[in-house]
Amino acid sequence: MAERLLALLLVFAPLSLVSLGGGPSIFAEMQRQAVEVHGWITPREFVDLFAISRAAPGPGSLISALIGWQAAGFWGAVAAAIGLYGPSSCVLLVVGGWWRRRGDSPVRRVIERGLAPVAVGLILAGVLTLLQADGAGWLEFATLGLCTLALLRGASPYLVMLVVALVYAALQHAALLPG
Repeated sequence: MAERLLALLLVFAPLSLVSLGGGPSIFAEMQRQAVEVHGWITPREFVDLFAISRAAPGPGSLISALIGWQAAGFWGAVAAAIGLYGPSSCVLLVVGGWWRRRGDSPVRRVIERGLAPVAVGLILAGVLTLLQADGAGWLEFATLGLCTLALLRGASPYLVMLVVALVYAALQHAALLPG
């Protein structure tokens, strides 16, 4: 049990330090570690835990505690949560004051400019990992692309979700989509 708790800490602590853009930026590596490397959960369980973490109040990165729970019960959830939130919180405490004081410095602007595409790439990798873990096919990937284009062109997210729901319902009603 102690080995599993240590493994949870060692998986989530480094992820904490690279979670640029929040929880979604580390979903790909989180899935790889929890499913492929350690075998704590299956790909389907990862998708289910992701859905639960998004439906629950609080940050979506609470999936770490759910993975910890699956891996080692209550103490696993505690270890995973401490691993994910502890290191980045400590860094924030140490670096936060310096960062705030450097409000308009060239160094800060360069760092932010360089990290922005990294964060976007990490988030995209997380999205693609979730789609693959869910067994997505061409229709789901096409939906992702079309929704992204619509949102980039200023479409309302509510309208996009409504249209996708109606299209998928119509496809299922026409027996073109499995139920």
